[in-house]
Amino acid sequence: MIVALHQLTAAFYLAAGLLAGVGLVLARPALSRASVAVLVAGAALHGVAFVAFHLASEPPPLTDLPASVSLMAWLGVLFYLSLLMRSRLTALVVGVAPMAFLGAFFAALRLPHSEHAPFVGAASSWPHAHILLASGGLASLAVASLAGIVFLAEDHRLKAKRPMPGRLRLPSLEALDRVNAVALVVGFPLLTLGVLTGMMWVEGTSGRLWTGGAHESWSLVAWAIYGVLVTARFRAHQGARQAAIAAVAGFAFLLFAVIGVGLLT
Repeated sequence: MIVALHQLTAAFYLAAGLLAGVGLVLARPALSRASVAVLVAGAALHGVAFVAFHLASEPPPLTDLPASVSLMAWLGVLFYLSLLMRSRLTALVVGVAPMAFLGAFFAALRLPHSEHAPFVGAASSWPHAHILLASGGLASLAVASLAGIVFLAEDHRLKAKRPMPGRLRLPSLEALDRVNAVALVVGFPLLTLGVLTGMMWVEGTSGRLWTGGAHESWSLVAWAIYGVLVTARFRAHQGARQAAIAAVAGFAFLLFAVIGVGLLT
């Protein structure tokens, strides 16, 4: 059931991305609106998948990589939809949906699967708090990165004075910069809480706040880098283009530190 729901969810996300792409290229608002509706349906199915996940007789913990990646994808879609209610960001479905598809599809390939024993004892709440908070932070910062990519592409097109291909319409640079700012305001505190709860998890299982493991070390470095990026954005009055570059580069490093290192080790 869990795998089937993830497969169906991935199919909805893929369909939403395709509809959004065709709607942008052909400048068909009806297709763009349909892509949002399909994305919402995919998010609803994703939520049902997590309900089934927790009702399973022997569910793997959220700390299992496929489950955490699936959670990050779902939270990313929910965060984007919350932004969509306030701004005209329909065009970003063309990026959000494929990212969500990859997360759900990866989970469908790997679930149910776990190399971890169920968490018990006093420390049992820390792993789930860590995954929820860290996944929320990663999801928000992924949206910031996506907005940064679109910002850089649109900024380059405008400076080169090239016409928009095929009547394509993208959000304004100002709207994309606002998405970047809001995503950082939401994502960095969640990432910080994720790091702190991760330390409490380690302390509850090993008796130490820090063990020097690869995942801990790289995650802390990524958090510190984001701390510098957030300071530059909001305290040093960083320009919108520089902020977009920082969002893309920062998330690429964060993704490697949190997921890439885990896969390699």
